[in-house]
Amino acid sequence: MPLNRRQFLGLGGSGIAGLILTKQCSQMLARSETQTALPFLPRGDQRIALISDLNSSYGSTSYVPQVHRGIKLLRRIKPDLVLCGGDMVAGQKLALTPNQLDAMWSSFDRQLLRLLLAAGEPFAPTMGNHDASSSRGPTGYIYELDRLHALKFWQSRQDSLGLSFVDASHFPFRYSICHGDVFVVVFDASSAKVSEADWAWAQTQLDGSLARKAQLRLLMGHLPPYAIAKGRDRAGEVLLEPRRLQKLLSRNNVHLYISGHHHAWYPSKVGLTNLLSLGAMGSGPRQRIDDRQAPQQTITLLDLFSELGELVETTIELNSLQVLLPNELPDSLQPSFGPKLNRRSTRVNFNTNYKTTNTQGFG
Repeated sequence: MPLNRRQFLGLGGSGIAGLILTKQCSQMLARSETQTALPFLPRGDQRIALISDLNSSYGSTSYVPQVHRGIKLLRRIKPDLVLCGGDMVAGQKLALTPNQLDAMWSSFDRQLLRLLLAAGEPFAPTMGNHDASSSRGPTGYIYELDRLHALKFWQSRQDSLGLSFVDASHFPFRYSICHGDVFVVVFDASSAKVSEADWAWAQTQLDGSLARKAQLRLLMGHLPPYAIAKGRDRAGEVLLEPRRLQKLLSRNNVHLYISGHHHAWYPSKVGLTNLLSLGAMGSGPRQRIDDRQAPQQTITLLDLFSELGELVETTIELNSLQVLLPNELPDSLQPSFGPKLNRRSTRVNFNTNYKTTNTQGFG
C-alpha cells in the first residue's frame, strides 16, 4: 500500500510499527539487494544516509560483508548525501608504515568510496580516531603520520566528493557544507579533546548567514559527549567537554549531533540537545550499556520533510535488512559519568526548538 508523506507522518506510533512489520514490507527489505530502489518508506524532500565505523583490525585493507552489503543498499536507496561518522580505515597504531597507511586508504577508495560517488551520492566524512587521531603528546600529534596520510588522501579527492563547501580551509579535519536546506558542520572530535580552534570555528560557522537560513543544522564529530556502549564507558572514549557541546548545540539551534565510535545505535536527548550515536557498519558492533540485546551493525537514514517541519530517522540492521523499531531500545541509558540519556523520538519537529512528537511507537 503506497503512502504519501502526509499519510505516513500522520500515522500514530502503533500504526507505523504495524506498517513496518507487515509481511509485505519484510519481503521488500529482504529483496532489496536485487531491487533498484527501496519503496518501504516514503522519501523526504532530502534524504541523508548516515554511516560510521567501517574498519576492521589494525592495518586491514578488507571490510566485513556487512559493509559491502550496506554500500549496495545505499547505491539502491540513492540518498542525496552520505555523512560518515569516521573510522573508515584501521590506523592508530604506531607500527604501521606509510605504505600500509596508503594501502588502507587506497582500499577504502577502491572498494567503497568510488562506488558511492559513481552512483552520484555526495560523501562527507569526519575523521575518526583510526583515521587521523588528534591525540597529542609532549611534542605534538601522537599519530602525526596518520593525519598526514589522511590529509593527502582527502585533499586529492576534495573536488570529486560532490559537496558544496562553505569553509574548507582545514578540510578534512574541520569544514562546513550546505546541501539544499541542510547546513552541516564537521569538526575534529577524533579524540576526547576538541581544540579551542575547533570550538571557536564551529561557533563562527553556525553564526553565519547560511547556517541561520538553513532549515536544518547538523553537527558531526566522531566521539559522542556521553557513553553509549559497553566497553566505552570511560574517560578518553567520550568528549572531554560534553556540556560545552550541549551549549554550542542549544545556543545555535543545532538540531542533531551525530557521532560514531561507540559502535551502538541510540537516539537520545539531554535537556534540549538531540544526540544520535551511530551503529558500526564494520567489525566490532557493541552492546549498549544497560541493555542485553545483541550488538547490531546498522545504517541510519534522515528524511527531511520540509513542508511538515519533520525530520524522520530510520535505522536498518545490515544482516537482516530490517528496519529497527526505536521502542525496542531501552527507555534510557545511564553512563558512569554524566546525565541519564533518555531515548528520544526519531521524529523531530525542527520548527519548535527541539520539541519532538510521537514519543511512543515509532519514537
